[in-house]
Amino acid sequence: MSYRKLQRTSAQRRALLRNLTTELIVNGKIETTEARAKEVRSTTEKMVTLGKRGDLSSRRKAAAFVQNTVADIKEDGDDIKVTNALQKLFSEIAPKYADRNGGYTRILKTMPRRGDGAQMVILQFVD
Repeated sequence: MSYRKLQRTSAQRRALLRNLTTELIVNGKIETTEARAKEVRSTTEKMVTLGKRGDLSSRRKAAAFVQNTVADIKEDGDDIKVTNALQKLFSEIAPKYADRNGGYTRILKTMPRRGDGAQMVILQFVD
């Protein structure tokens, strides 16, 4: 299995990938370095595939990886509906890609970072 270590220990790397994957699910796009984006793309596509399956086992596997973060808050009169990242993955993102066999994200290159010249990219879901 080939992957990037991103100059971190395994626990730090797992936390970084969880955070970036959750932020991509919540916001729809993130700006990060190219190496991180290529790793996050892999984990995000696995989460979308789990969301497409939609059974209890898939939901538990995704819940073990995606953080419990508030994705959206909607008000209907007196009712307040709070949607977390996992619910957004299974109810909005996965049905959108039901007929697609992979390739749910795209990477767009932007300007290099000012401090160290690292190649910055925008990682977003394909429309």
